[in-house]
Amino acid sequence: MIGFIVAGLVIGALARLIKPGKQRLGILATLLLGLVGSVIGGTIANLLGTGDIWELNVLGFVVAVIASILLIGVAESIASSRHKTAH
Repeated sequence: MIGFIVAGLVIGALARLIKPGKQRLGILATLLLGLVGSVIGGTIANLLGTGDIWELNVLGFVVAVIASILLIGVAESIASSRHKTAH
């Protein structure tokens, strides 16, 4: 479980580094989006028959990072739309 949390943090941080622009997400949001990305990556790798959902392999890792990048983009757009409506 701790390994899963660390992997989620690493995947979320890597996704933030790859995604261009400034992100207004804290460490907790990065961790959560990384964890969700890890589950998505593991699920897709499992469906393709390359590994178990909780076993992060190369394909699962790549898909997890891509999913986390997309999730960060969605989270940013939601946060910016809320910020604009507040003013």
